[in-house]
Amino acid sequence: MIIAGFDGSAAAKAAVEWAADDALRMGMPLRIVHAVDRWPYQIAALPVQEWPDTMARAGEKLLADAEAIARARQPAVAVDTRLVQGAPAAVLLEAGGEAAEVVVGSRGLGGFAGMLLGSVSMHVAGQARCPVVVIRGAQGPVRGEIVVGVEDTPNCVPALAYAFEQAKLRGSMLRALHAWQLPVHLYSPGFVYDMDDIRNRQLKVVAETIAACRKEYPDVKVVEDVRQAHPVEALTEASAVADLVVVGSHGRNALERSLLGSVSRGALHHARCPVAVVPTA
Repeated sequence: MIIAGFDGSAAAKAAVEWAADDALRMGMPLRIVHAVDRWPYQIAALPVQEWPDTMARAGEKLLADAEAIARARQPAVAVDTRLVQGAPAAVLLEAGGEAAEVVVGSRGLGGFAGMLLGSVSMHVAGQARCPVVVIRGAQGPVRGEIVVGVEDTPNCVPALAYAFEQAKLRGSMLRALHAWQLPVHLYSPGFVYDMDDIRNRQLKVVAETIAACRKEYPDVKVVEDVRQAHPVEALTEASAVADLVVVGSHGRNALERSLLGSVSRGALHHARCPVAVVPTA
């Protein structure tokens, strides 16, 4: 099952459309979830019990609108809705506990404020046990290309598997992008190094890392792209002509994933297309 969060925003509408498309590709049902968060209104002077349940009624209306969007987008997809009480991030994490994928929209504060305040999409992407796709706005023209970040560690294997599967389902080309930087000590005076040798080593890293997936998905066209750049900079540049960027989440536990900076966090802030964050385990 695919889970889509919906709050009525333009980004959430785009997320529902994206989720409906992916549900059709993956042959799965779609569940649209809306969280009714009463906590900000729970003050002693005005108990929630005395309030008309306008929040629940508004939520039901939003879900009806979201269901209509999904059915108009992909009539063949089975769609249901859930109105759940609780904080949006917690509701989506629980709903996605056994999901194949969670899709959320991001209103994107951006800049320093966005890095400090975080958001529902950041929280869910950091702690979910399944891939989380973050959508910022309406889908653009289909480019026919998916970008996946490649590293020389086993951490990126789940992200590679997800990216290859998406490329297969879409009939898209897959760009296996590996960005590298020279260690600081190599800039020391008198230190001699061979740039061609370093580049060849990085190419070997990519070839060896994706070898198993290439064997499993022989029909997927793959471009091995090795760049001397910061990973976030390289992913952002590649995202300009991609339909999806796929990155792995490196946090070893929920606290690290939600608090520490990472390439996946940078990609979520700066990429120009949807970003899928795939947990390492």
